[in-house]
Amino acid sequence: MSKRRVSYYYDNDVGLFSYGLGHPMKPHRMRMTHDLVSAYGMLDKMHVLRPRRASPENMTAFHTDEYIHFLSRVSPETAEEMTLHGSRFLVGEDNPAFEGIFEFCTISAGGSIDAAKRVAAGAADIAVNWAGGLHHAKKREASGFCYVNDIVLAVLELLRTFPRVLYVDIDCHHGDGVEEAFYTTDRVLTCSFHKFGEYFPGTGHVDDHGRDRGLGYAVNVPLRDGLTDGAFKSVFEPVIQRILEWFQPSAVVLQCGADSLSGDKLGCFNLTMEGHANCVQYLRKSGLPLILLGGGGYTIKNVSRAWAYETACALGIEDTIDRNLPWNAYFEWFGPRYRLEVAENNMDDCNPKDGYLESIKEQIFKQIAGLPFAPSVQMHEVPGESLGEHLGFPSMQVEEHQESRELDDKLGQQFRRVFNLRRNESSSSSDDGPESPLSDSDGEADDDARSAASGSRIGGRRHLYPHRYAQRMSLLAPSGKTADADDEHGHGRRFFHSAAVWDPALRTVVMREGGGGGGGAARPNVGASVGGGVIMGANMNVSRVRGLNGVSAPPSRMQLQRAAGAMDMDVDVDVDMDMRMDGAGRRDDDEWRDPPDAVDGAISVES
Repeated sequence: MSKRRVSYYYDNDVGLFSYGLGHPMKPHRMRMTHDLVSAYGMLDKMHVLRPRRASPENMTAFHTDEYIHFLSRVSPETAEEMTLHGSRFLVGEDNPAFEGIFEFCTISAGGSIDAAKRVAAGAADIAVNWAGGLHHAKKREASGFCYVNDIVLAVLELLRTFPRVLYVDIDCHHGDGVEEAFYTTDRVLTCSFHKFGEYFPGTGHVDDHGRDRGLGYAVNVPLRDGLTDGAFKSVFEPVIQRILEWFQPSAVVLQCGADSLSGDKLGCFNLTMEGHANCVQYLRKSGLPLILLGGGGYTIKNVSRAWAYETACALGIEDTIDRNLPWNAYFEWFGPRYRLEVAENNMDDCNPKDGYLESIKEQIFKQIAGLPFAPSVQMHEVPGESLGEHLGFPSMQVEEHQESRELDDKLGQQFRRVFNLRRNESSSSSDDGPESPLSDSDGEADDDARSAASGSRIGGRRHLYPHRYAQRMSLLAPSGKTADADDEHGHGRRFFHSAAVWDPALRTVVMREGGGGGGGAARPNVGASVGGGVIMGANMNVSRVRGLNGVSAPPSRMQLQRAAGAMDMDVDVDVDMDMRMDGAGRRDDDEWRDPPDAVDGAISVES
């Protein structure tokens, strides 16, 4: 193969993000791919570049301002409120608001945009960004693990220089987000090879051709389960060749979703690594400017194998690399064979049956034949900078950012004022009487300061290394829900469910019949409620209990007897204490004095 200039985009931070425990999308696969590419010595043969982070302005070239503003501010803690209980932006369970979501989107989109700029400038023949390829994201909402559609942003950048762009999608799922974005234009032809039927996203019928000026420029190749290398090659090459001849694209964007590989957790095809990479080899031979992007792929050891091999295909050295994997940081993940291969399995290929593939090809050829040959578009010189920058005017964004900062400062001042008022109220309520040993305000203030500083440091580490500080998630909860998310009753989710519940009528702990998992009648537990605390067990000695107001105080005789009477028990109470009475003759639980040694309240429960 002829030597072609290859630019490779990679940001080391992309592997640090996590969609959450149990979520099938693993950004860590990009780091595994990079380590494998590095171990094979391919980095020395490419221009290795770190992409610039995409700005919100870059993303709003396709997405709405409201949606990008939401992504820049949402967090796991605020997602429920900001999405109006999951009714907008992040709809469903596929797209959780994980920690660092916007930073992840800036890396993914920035790599694809820079790849498009480099190809458009003629600085590279092939550009690679395995962190991109998120083809399901819509204009104003996330979908299918995709938040920002970097493919659409890259194609829009290419259209500034090239009159026509071909987008090819070999992901197992239909590339609905990209097709929808260019459904009404004849400057972009989208061609998707995907599983169709009762399968996400449910779009991509062979009769979906586009509309208005884009009528005929959306090509869909719906496929069945068990697709093999031979069947895929028999439909891919003829269709792409006909499109290249008739549409005459100026550049090609190939989405290399690896969930079409054999053995993928969410896929249903039976392609080997070579069958998947044949698409890269075929488009490389065309000699057109080419952008390679990632996409789906959920058996990550196979994903990294395939993308590393396809990087070699871009360089034209796939026949010279050793199929025995070199040592790398993730060598143990590729056992037991430790080879650069993804073998097919024994799935039945349902595609050749009943002449299905031939009928699909005939329909597509008929659709392409009805298109005008190489639709033209008037082109002009593309400015490299905005008009304001060219004329020397200061950026208009400064005023917007200044207004935003002023608003943030005002909100911050208001929040601090409210916080200080509440803190003063709570401190004044605890300072009504003599200072107790457990209410040292200075000590608490120091503790608060230390905890705040510690929280700030942890927050910073969580921002840099979210995979080490990801929120703990329950495997029993639906995908994308954190383990401490509220349940249907508004209570925090617990990992260990107990049959013990608090009965406000009895003011004690009761046990539900049938265990902790179900409902049923409640029965009293062998325990007593004292001063807001719960004393469990048959024979216990109580020295102090914490009251409802958070101040440690001894239980009163009346409290112990009332709690025992609610459970039909005989209680012998022997409490030695010195209580102070207020002016109205009421006992003040917030003010108490210890006897010389200690305050002992002994409770014995005889059922």
